[in-house]
Amino acid sequence: MIFSRSAVSYQHLHVRPCPLAHKLWWSPFAKVARQSHSVTRAKTTSSSGQKSHLVTFLLAAGVATLTVDSIKNSSTTSSSTTFGNNFHRRVTQCAAPYDKKNSAILAKTGGDVVMLGATKEKATGILFPNLCNAMTFVGCGVRVKYGFVKVYAVGTYMDPIAMAAVKSSKALVEKALLDPSYPRTIRIVMNRSLSIDKYTAAIVEALTPRMNGQDLEKLEEFKAMNPKVDLIEGAEMEMTIRGHIMLYKNALGGVGQIDSRVFCEALCDVYYGKDPVSPGHKEEVIHGVMKM
Repeated sequence: MIFSRSAVSYQHLHVRPCPLAHKLWWSPFAKVARQSHSVTRAKTTSSSGQKSHLVTFLLAAGVATLTVDSIKNSSTTSSSTTFGNNFHRRVTQCAAPYDKKNSAILAKTGGDVVMLGATKEKATGILFPNLCNAMTFVGCGVRVKYGFVKVYAVGTYMDPIAMAAVKSSKALVEKALLDPSYPRTIRIVMNRSLSIDKYTAAIVEALTPRMNGQDLEKLEEFKAMNPKVDLIEGAEMEMTIRGHIMLYKNALGGVGQIDSRVFCEALCDVYYGKDPVSPGHKEEVIHGVMKM
C-alpha cells in the first residue's frame, strides 16, 4: 500500500513537516517512483492483512532516503510513534528554530539554520557548509593576530568545473588561486567581537602594498560597504571574486561590488600569495582543490 496525499498525516507521525521534503515527495519524479513501486507491490503482496508502507523523503536532491516497510495492523500505533520520534529528531533539523539548545551552534555558523554536512575549522570550531553561492568548499583556516588571538575563521569555495583543468598539479593550483579569473567565494566568520574600524583597517592594511599605488580609491569604496556597526562573534562576511568584480556581502547582509582587477588580484594575494594572512587556510585550499 502506498501513501496517498490524504493518508500522509504529520500529526499521526508526530512530526513537524519539513517544507523541502513535502515538496519533493509530491514532485513528478517521486510520483513516477511511487506508481512504479505500487505496481510491483500489487503483484507480490499476499492477502494476509499486512500493511506495507513505503515512505521516501527526498532531502537535498535525493541524498537522504528513509524507508519504512512491513508495518503490521497489530503494531501500527506503536510503530508509527517510534518512527515519528526518530524522524522528528533527524529530519526537522533542516528547519530547526533558534533556541537556547542550538544558539551556541548557530552563533558559530554565522547563520540561522543548522548546516548539514558542514566542515569544522579546527582552531575555532566554526562550521563551514559544503556549498556557498553555488560553489564547493575546499578548505578553511584561522586568522591569528599577535601570535595567539584567533580573530576569525576563513573558508574558500571554488567552482569545480573551472578548477578541473588545474587540479592535477600543485603548482597549477597555486597559480590559479592567484588569478581572479577563477571564481571563488571567501567566507569570513568572526571568532570574537571586533570593531568595524579595526576590521576594515586590517583588510586595507593587507591590500594597500599589494595594489602598487593603483586603484587605491577602491579601498575607500570597500570601507563604505561596511556599516558602522561593530562585529560580534559569529558575524559573517562573504567576498565573491569573478575576474575584475568583487561582490561583497557585509555582516548585516547588505551587498555591494567593487570593479577593479587590481583590487581582486590583491585580495587573492592576501589569502593565497607567498605571505598569506592564514597559511593553514592556503594549504588546506590547495589540497582541497586537488581532491575535487
